[in-house]
Amino acid sequence: MNGPVETMLAAWAQLFEPVHFLYLTGGVFFGLIIGILPGLGGIAGLTLLLPYVFGMEPSLALAMMVGMLSATATSDTFPSVLMGIPGTSGSQATVVDGFPLAKKGEGARALGAGFAASLCGGLFGALLLSVAIFGVRPVILYFGFAEQFMLVVFGLSMVGVLTGRSVFKGLAACCVGLLIGSIGAAPATGDLRMSFGSTYLSDGVPLVIVGLAMFAVPEVLDLLSRKKAIVENQQLGLGMLTGVRDAIRHRWIVLRCAAIGSLVGALPGLGGSVVDWIAYGHVVQTSRDRDNFGKGDIRGVIAPESANNAKEGGALVPTLLFGIPGSGAMAVLLGGFILVGVEPGVGMLRNDLDLTFIIIWSLAIGNVLVVLMCLGLARPVALLTTVPYTVVGPFILVIVMFAAFQATRSWNDVATLAALGAVGVLMMRFGWPRPALLIGFVLSTRLEASVYQTAQIYGLSIFERPIALVLLALTIGVIVLAVLQRRTNPKEEVEAEALSTRPLQIAFTLVFLAFTGLVVWDASGFGFMARVYPLSVATIGLVLIAIVLARQALTRRVVPELADSSATAPREQPLGLQFLWFLGLWAVGYVVGFPVAAGLFLTAYLIVNAPVGVVRSVLIGIATTAIFCMLARWLGITFPAGLVPDMLNAPRWIGG
Repeated sequence: MNGPVETMLAAWAQLFEPVHFLYLTGGVFFGLIIGILPGLGGIAGLTLLLPYVFGMEPSLALAMMVGMLSATATSDTFPSVLMGIPGTSGSQATVVDGFPLAKKGEGARALGAGFAASLCGGLFGALLLSVAIFGVRPVILYFGFAEQFMLVVFGLSMVGVLTGRSVFKGLAACCVGLLIGSIGAAPATGDLRMSFGSTYLSDGVPLVIVGLAMFAVPEVLDLLSRKKAIVENQQLGLGMLTGVRDAIRHRWIVLRCAAIGSLVGALPGLGGSVVDWIAYGHVVQTSRDRDNFGKGDIRGVIAPESANNAKEGGALVPTLLFGIPGSGAMAVLLGGFILVGVEPGVGMLRNDLDLTFIIIWSLAIGNVLVVLMCLGLARPVALLTTVPYTVVGPFILVIVMFAAFQATRSWNDVATLAALGAVGVLMMRFGWPRPALLIGFVLSTRLEASVYQTAQIYGLSIFERPIALVLLALTIGVIVLAVLQRRTNPKEEVEAEALSTRPLQIAFTLVFLAFTGLVVWDASGFGFMARVYPLSVATIGLVLIAIVLARQALTRRVVPELADSSATAPREQPLGLQFLWFLGLWAVGYVVGFPVAAGLFLTAYLIVNAPVGVVRSVLIGIATTAIFCMLARWLGITFPAGLVPDMLNAPRWIGG
């Protein structure tokens, strides 16, 4: 058997074989597009890829998925700098100085500095991951089922307390995700839980649906409702190489922020939602001349971009070594591992070390490829990013629904997407951490299996194992410290405007309480092995949700459990109105078939909301329907049948 060094070199050679390199490049290019389109990001991009990697050779699938992730964290600089709209959650801080630079005609300089910092950050993250593999692998191989079980519990506690302002909301969202993941056949007995006689739910809720519902749908609808102002006739300007030189001149900022990004990325639950702001705050605090920050300081672009890319390598550390996602994107990536038959953690380090190094090399090479692509495509992309989001957003919604169809190719996929999408929209509005729910959902199957394995092998003797006890103590300590810190930190309190919608927030919390109570009722009808997991999680969830509810209803002061993004940052249009448009796309598709519905939806939305004119809107709708029909006919892509085409026995590619 080859040693780690030999395996690492063999993986490097394998990745440059034509087929592997093609898949890696394809993933990078797809990630480039995903990053350019605001509202998607790594989670949605990976979710869109999942239906197509199923059954693929593992090394090819992993190269494509990791290549996509590495590219998204770089190309999201385009909309952040040129449009003033964050391409992903990890590029929000880039807007603060990047957009003012673009308005001053220095967009090229900002992009050059951002790409150079992203490259250095991505390579730093890959280096950290390599060091972690060599340094931690011998320790991980000693982990048994008990230690792995406690590690998952510890990871979930970290996710719960680190995502969002409220510890109780974060932990409760984790529990809800774990319970959604328990829908379907129980692993130990095969009993169908929470299926209510539905064949669709007997297989559980697809990961593709949960990922799109929690992130893609809410983010796109949020941007559409805000109608962000776009600078017309944006000039890219000159100075791309000047920006690269800026990054070299501020190399210590790049390295420091890359280290920050890697460290924060390795903490489950933080990830891209805060890493850019931490890096931005660091560079502001450590700079002597701060007056230009927020007005177009190049350091305000370099710092968050370096940290944003480095976080991917950091987030892969717990994902690969322990099987605990370091972020929402890593949760979806973990689902991709399962689809191609790879199990992260001890098994991967012992039996699939070559695939581990495929991932590391893909991350490093992907960063190089995407920077080269971004530098070469900067000017054409600059023209694309000036398109108003009211034109881009509806297309993204159509793509999201198309991807949802591919989960099981059933209308139930879209109905589930709509239901969970509504939950995702309300979670975003009322300050419930969506990454916590997604990570809980992904880890549900593994946690339940660990419960059974630990109970059967160790029983109560788990409390005699030193490493398991240490992890248990850390779990309790993390939760206690987080609660105490929130009590003593006034900065964590939310804006007083959120009090105005307290009844709506309480009503939404009651929905989670009712769902958790339904799980308790359903689980009580099964045998011990089928009910112990959902009943245990639901009991904990009921307690946590009850605490949130009590703090929302009884407290007279502003607390982290009260939050409303619509009250504190009013939108041009209500989120609910945009969601009705999305439901309209689903309803019309159910009647006339998806290809025709997509064209009708785009035509209607563009006429009402976008400045493109009636004729152009109609032409765009016709072209969209034609494209989907051609895809279905020539590539064999299946769409769920619409009622009218089905009654008329229309060809499959029309929607019959």
